[in-house]
Amino acid sequence: MTIKVVRGNPSPEELAAALAVVKARAAAPAPEEPAPEPAGDAWSDPSRIARPRVPHPGPTAWTRTYWPG
Repeated sequence: MTIKVVRGNPSPEELAAALAVVKARAAAPAPEEPAPEPAGDAWSDPSRIARPRVPHPGPTAWTRTYWPG
């Protein structure tokens, strides 16, 4: 690996500090991806409240399809 200074005139101490940072970053392990969140309980699922309620056919289905005038 070659590193070249294109602008400026760094002192030996500045160059050593910059190279130490580059070397440490190169040696660091790749960050791990976060673990997926565990599936929650059905009771705590907010989408449970928003589910559509469709009337099911049966002997009292007409009472659930009445539109007040």
